[in-house]
Amino acid sequence: MSRRRVVITGVGAVSSLGLDLPTTWSNLLAGKSGAGAITRFDTAKHTCKFACDVWDWQTERFFEKKESKKLEKFTMYYLVAADEAWKAAGLDMDKEDRTLAGCITGTGIGGIDEIEASKVTQLERGADRVSPFFIPKIMANAMAGQAAIRFGLMGTCYVTSSACASSSHAIGMAYRTIQWGEADIMLTGGSEAATTELGLGGFCALKAVSTRNDAPQKASRPFDKDRDGFVMGEGAAALVLEEYEHAKKRGANILCELKGYGSTDDAFHITAPNEDADGPTRAMRQALKDGGLSPELVQYVNAHGTSTYLNDKIETAAIKRVFGDHAYKLAVSSTKSMVGHLLGASGAMELVVCAQSIGTGMVHPTINYETPDPDCDLDYVPNVARELRVDHAISNSLGFGGHNTSLLLGRV
Repeated sequence: MSRRRVVITGVGAVSSLGLDLPTTWSNLLAGKSGAGAITRFDTAKHTCKFACDVWDWQTERFFEKKESKKLEKFTMYYLVAADEAWKAAGLDMDKEDRTLAGCITGTGIGGIDEIEASKVTQLERGADRVSPFFIPKIMANAMAGQAAIRFGLMGTCYVTSSACASSSHAIGMAYRTIQWGEADIMLTGGSEAATTELGLGGFCALKAVSTRNDAPQKASRPFDKDRDGFVMGEGAAALVLEEYEHAKKRGANILCELKGYGSTDDAFHITAPNEDADGPTRAMRQALKDGGLSPELVQYVNAHGTSTYLNDKIETAAIKRVFGDHAYKLAVSSTKSMVGHLLGASGAMELVVCAQSIGTGMVHPTINYETPDPDCDLDYVPNVARELRVDHAISNSLGFGGHNTSLLLGRV
């Protein structure tokens, strides 16, 4: 059986820059940072005291009180982004075979906020006072299950969890599900809400996050020589994928085509990438091969770009290995410079950004790029957005565990 084409017909986002995609996108193009001082908990004993929180979040704006009691924040973020994507796709499930519509989403950590709060309840008031909603709220698959219920999706439904590659793996598997003929419609993407006292404490202990506490909005500086770690972010991104003929038949607004997927592992270290850059190199090559595309036909790479010393250096080396001389003609930018590191949701957010670049002819900048690093010598679209026709784009995600994913998008 020949592989079926897969297109994107709806996208949505929730981030520190906005509660919907238009607001997030306009702020990305403006080069605005979403970083600020954390106020939700005491950071006195944290080495990092800031993050890219979803600052304008108001649960009551999106969920009735009775419903919100059953949902953890990461699930709520995803459902809001999914509502936006679903509306944009214009699907009417009364006209669809629900058994051919599914949902695969990704999260790296899941319901840590609820875990921390419920542990306090258990310690202070006893185990019999823990909410009956505790387990259904914190389980990572809650976001996929709740989305399936919300939209009536009766096909395959599950969650992937592979640290910072979680939602990219989810999108890749949703893509394969349609290619293989197991579904016509897939809701996918990812969500994360891990900026908690414990979550931040863990990353501080790893010395993975920036400690530029005097200037939070300058802290995330991917590929800059003076980078000192990533900035934690929260949010969600959702995408509606469809089989091409199915979308065309119903007159859907097709945003772009998902053409290729690559997935590898370093098999090296649980938190550090291998300096040989082999893993991300193979992932990008797999995505290009899967899409039948020559490297020189790509105009834009949305980099994993965490603002950590090793990641940025190794990803740059991998891009140069894959693209050769063409690497210096690519526009390469990091969304994390503005929305922070959304951990398991980062791949979905960044693929949505790639779709926006294809659709609008604009590429957002990498902000805070001030001091060039000899090891990072590509065109990172420094500080100012750029008008650019993007026919093909690659989005990379490189996660703890050595997980590497690449997704290839193209104009239809």
